[in-house]
Amino acid sequence: MASISGNNAALKQREIQRDTDSKDRHTRAEAGDAMQAGARVYPVPPFPEQHLAKPGKETDVEPAPLYDAPYYAGSKKLAGKVALITGGDSGIGRSVAVLFAREGANVAISYLSEHSDAAATKAAVEAEGQRCILLPGDVGKREKCREIVRETVKQLGHLDVLVNNAAFQIHAADIGDISEEQFAMTLETNLHGYFFMAQAAIPHMAPGSAIVNTGSVTGIEGSGGLLDYSMTKGGIHAFTKALAAQLMGRGIRVNAVAPGPVWSPLNPADKQAEDVATFGAETPMKRPAQPEEIAPAYVFLSSSHCSSYITGEILPIVGGY
Repeated sequence: MASISGNNAALKQREIQRDTDSKDRHTRAEAGDAMQAGARVYPVPPFPEQHLAKPGKETDVEPAPLYDAPYYAGSKKLAGKVALITGGDSGIGRSVAVLFAREGANVAISYLSEHSDAAATKAAVEAEGQRCILLPGDVGKREKCREIVRETVKQLGHLDVLVNNAAFQIHAADIGDISEEQFAMTLETNLHGYFFMAQAAIPHMAPGSAIVNTGSVTGIEGSGGLLDYSMTKGGIHAFTKALAAQLMGRGIRVNAVAPGPVWSPLNPADKQAEDVATFGAETPMKRPAQPEEIAPAYVFLSSSHCSSYITGEILPIVGGY
């Protein structure tokens, strides 16, 4: 009797084991797939191998970045506001411009020289029923920042939200490979541009206004292949906190969004083609974000309806790190 009982127990154990093995195989198969938790299915690696000439045009990126957030419904969170977005011609900046317009804001777009991309962004903003002006130029130059702000206020009447988003990024395997020219360009675009634009904008901003800076996961964790870029993004995070403290008494909030990998012209215009093909695959979600997955955070941080008690914060959106 004991032997039969033992055999029955062993059979039961093997049955449990088979059930667990089956679940393990299913779990491993699921873990190999990229996570999809949005309103639509987003592209996953591998992507077509591609390497774009700087500064990179959105029209040349394959597949095209998704920016229009068709399932995002506006609710007048920025009604009557005027926003200035640097690097607003493509990528995150374009999606932010579209969602700001959907929330009722008129938009000024600052960009370097990608005129066709900027025209497409302008058309997308106007399709939302809002005004959009285009202001090309190098935000790394103080006088250009002053000019862009002056034109924004002159043409759109006032300035309520500044989004510092323009960026320069190029990889280097070794610190010795970073030329003085590259280092200067990275600092001028990513730090000088943010500082000078804020310096020009703040005198025009009333209590209730907001500044949102684009940081990066590289500014939190660092990236060995993006040494100078990581340095500037960490600086942007510190600048955000310090400026928030300085502007507390003036009623102007300052925050930052720190994205992980995002499918935009920035990376295909930096990485080698074979690396672009697997871009974002190293995240727990196993894919890069699309710009429309990042842009709602800028709406949240810009709207006093949503975030009036939030300032000096860094909001990471990094795909599950």
